[in-house]
Amino acid sequence: MPEKATLEKAKQDKREGKAPSTQAGEFVREEMDHIREGKHGARSAKQAIAIGLSKARRAGVALPPPKKASGATRRNATSAAKAGNSKAKPSAKRSAAALKALRSEGHAAASKPALARQARNAAHRRGTPSLKAAAKKAVHTKGQHAHAT
Repeated sequence: MPEKATLEKAKQDKREGKAPSTQAGEFVREEMDHIREGKHGARSAKQAIAIGLSKARRAGVALPPPKKASGATRRNATSAAKAGNSKAKPSAKRSAAALKALRSEGHAAASKPALARQARNAAHRRGTPSLKAAAKKAVHTKGQHAHAT
């Protein structure tokens, strides 16, 4: 269950008209904090991010399933989004087993170098045109206070 502060920040982002991925970023940040605090671990930065995105979907963020994922993963992501809107309670046994498995994993997945490596690899997969477009959009959407300097 996400913390109240995380849910509030995500709702605030939604009210401000921000993209679903931005809203989901709050859940990913919470997940990284949990790993750093030692609540549980993760096998990789990618897994830690995926857990955060899954929590976001369950909390009702309109996040589409991953494009390149297998059919089963896409179905799970879609059903997670629907489950977030219903009051269906997850299986206690399954939740406990998942948490037990995560507790045995390491905590390096949420380290700054691991996250930087993940971000760099994701950027390389997207390609140069996509990065240039993101940079141009950032300049246009940054706001007046950023251009004052």
